[in-house]
Formats: sequence, structure tokens, C-alpha cells
Amino acid sequence: MDELFDRMLEMSRKGYFCSQILLKLALEDEEKENPDLIRAMGGLCGGMGFSGGLCGALTGGACLLGYYLCKGEDDEMEDEHANEKITKLVRWFEEQIGSEYGGTDCAVILDGNPSHKMTRCPKIVQHTYEKVMELLAE
Repeated sequence: MDELFDRMLEMSRKGYFCSQILLKLALEDEEKENPDLIRAMGGLCGGMGFSGGLCGALTGGACLLGYYLCKGEDDEMEDEHANEKITKLVRWFEEQIGSEYGGTDCAVILDGNPSHKMTRCPKIVQHTYEKVMELLAE
């Protein structure tokens, strides 16, 4: 297993979910902590409040791009390519993940089988994180 997957697995063991893991990875990389942000990301987990809606890896990935590219303070400017990169992430997710599992909603991806959280979700979160890093490097 690779280092990224091991880090994600450790976070999962500690009770964090998809969208939270994505932002915790970014914060770890910057040697920062922000429990308020991680707590807020919990609202996206499991398709928003575990309702089965839009996958938290996708919404979390969009937030991760926003973390790096969007305005956060009065004197900051949003990166001119922020929305373009978020749109690219959405299109990639629809094409890659959506086509593999039949959609982008958490309920569709899990297909009524709770064990899919352990077999499908880690791979999806890892690929989403890698795609976000690729988009940021562009």
C-alpha cells in the first residue's frame, strides 16, 4: 500500500469520512490543524448527512479545490481558474466514478451494500485527492 492510502486508512479508523479526510490531508500537508473546518466538512459525508445524495468525495474535492483557490479573506483574490478547475473535477468524477458505479450519488455508489464503504470509498477518495492535486499542479 502507498503512503497516501495508509494516511487515509488511519483517518478512517479514527472516525473521519470522505470529505473530512480530503481536507485533513491538505491540512496535514501544510502542518496545520483546523477542527472547525473538518467538523463542517462532516456535513458532506455519506452524500450530505448520510442521506445518500451527491458523493462526499466529489463535494469534498470541490471544497478542497476551493480551499486552495477561492477567496477566504477580504484582501485575497480568488484564483482566476478556480471555477474552471472545480468544473473539471466534476466532469472527471462523472466520467470516471459515475460511469463505473452508475452515478455520482453515494446511495448509487454503495448500491445498498454497506460493505462497499470499505471496498469502494477508499479508492474513490484516493483518486479524487490525486485528481485535485493534478488540477492544482496544472
